[in-house]
This record gives sequence, C-alpha cells and structure tokens, in this order.
Amino acid sequence: MLNSKFSRWGVAGEQFCRVHTVGYLLTEDAMATGPSPTVRRRQLGMELRRLREAAHKSQQEAGEWLGVPATAISKMETGKQRVTQAYLKLLCQLYNVGSPHPEALERLRREADQRGWWASYGDTVPSWFASYVGMETAAAEVWTYETEFVPGLLQIPAYIAAVTAATNPAATPERIQRFVEVRTARQQRLTSEADPLTLRAVVNEGALRREVGGPEVMRAQAHRLIEAAKLPNVTVQILPFTAGAHPAMLSAFTMLRFPEEPMNTVYIELDSAALYLEAPLEIKRYTATFERLTNLALDAEGTVNLLHQIAGQ
Repeated sequence: MLNSKFSRWGVAGEQFCRVHTVGYLLTEDAMATGPSPTVRRRQLGMELRRLREAAHKSQQEAGEWLGVPATAISKMETGKQRVTQAYLKLLCQLYNVGSPHPEALERLRREADQRGWWASYGDTVPSWFASYVGMETAAAEVWTYETEFVPGLLQIPAYIAAVTAATNPAATPERIQRFVEVRTARQQRLTSEADPLTLRAVVNEGALRREVGGPEVMRAQAHRLIEAAKLPNVTVQILPFTAGAHPAMLSAFTMLRFPEEPMNTVYIELDSAALYLEAPLEIKRYTATFERLTNLALDAEGTVNLLHQIAGQ
C-alpha cells in the first residue's frame, strides 16, 4: 500500500514540476554546487526539459528522435533514468543547442554518473533514502521538524545506535555501527569550512522527553544540541507542549533548499519508503507551515534554558 501511495504522489509532483520549471537556466554557479550525483542528474534533467520546451518539442517527438518511448524522456527529465552520452548528443541536435552549452551539459552528465560517498555503505543506505542523502549533500539549507527523534544531523553516536536498535530489531552490532558512521558522515557539513550547511531545526518537546538510550544518553544529547545551537549556521528551537495544537501535527517533514529554487524538495519519511514533494504549491505550503512552527516554538534563549533543564535531570 505504501508503494502505491508513493507512486501517486511522485507522479503528481513530477507533472506539476514540469509545468513550473520553464526558464530554469543552467549556469556555472549551479554546476559548482555539490557535487552530488543525485542532484547533478536532476539538474541535467531539468535543463533538458527546459531546452525541449524552448525548442517546442514534445516528449513524444524527443522519444521518436532517440528511438525510445516518451516515458523514457520523462524519466530522464526527472532524474530517474541515466542520460547516456549518445542520447545527450542527439537531444542537443534535436533542440538545436549551440556551443558551448553541449560541453557544459556533458560535464554535468559525467558528474551525474559518479558514485556518491554514501555508495560505499551499500545496503546501509536503502535506495529510497539514497536520493535524500544525495540531495542533502548538495543542499544549501535544511529545514526540519521532528516529532519523535532528535534530527539526524544533530544526533550523537549513542543516540543513533539506540534509535537504530529500536527501529531495526534484527540489526547486528556491525550494521548498527554502519548506521552510526553514515549519520556522522552526514553531520560533517555542519562544520565544513568550505560549504557549511544551514540547518533550521524545530524539535517537538516530546522527542527530548523520551529517554532514548537512557538518562545519560539523553543528557549528552541535550548538551550536543546546546553546542550545536552556538554554530552560526544552525538554529535549534523546541516546540513546547504548551504550544498546543499546531499545523504539523500529522507528520514530521524536512525541506531541502537549493540556490536553484526549482530544486527545492519536501521529504517525508515513511516505513521503508519516502515521499519527495516537488510541486511549487507543496513547497509554498510547507514553507508556510515551517515558519508558523518557528513562531510557535521557543526562541533561542528559551530553547537553551529548556535543554539545560533536560540535561540536568
């Protein structure tokens, strides 16, 4: 049933996104972000779609030119199918793309074929989550609201291990350690000197009151959040119980934000699956929801005070 739900959301998002990305321009700055193969493939697909529409060609016409179904063109344009060098050359011919644009597209195509750092972790990073990791690696900002957990980018190793053991009861100690390694690797961007990730995190108070791993782990986790909040690129806010009803009571969510606005994505994790929402109306709705949450949440001083209270328990 989850797969069916995921497919319906995905198709709707793709169709809406196709309508609203005309005018997206591939630039040297856009190509410099990352690099993340996942994002590179999406960037290439978006640019190929823009070029096709500028040339007034349909997906059916492009498919006939390549000798493939129109659905294959759709998958290339949404980053779900690899674009070969031969296909790229033929599409540039059909769309009448002049130099030096084909060379820039070919460089982007090669980067899209590279392996991301997370590929070395094998099945520790499932396919439905690999897309998220690839996008997070290249995102400029992450806005996240969590209900049950401390956000993954702020979890300490002992907390990661406890969550993994609880949610993956069959996991061996070796596999749990691999989960810890993947998550701590993702956290490195928060302190990167070259390209630090901006993180805005709103955490439900219940996630901090739940003793994951025991009192000592939670005290250490609270101290970690206090230290993280001191970073200039990190904002942590607690949504207190006293806030009452709020606009995100149905689920946690994460927004990945990029310099290229059409790349912005909302990620909602399910049980062994995920939703990736890209429609402009969905992005606008979740942006408004997140801003409302920040207004309801404790400010920086109130958050740190509550974290010190939790750490002292």
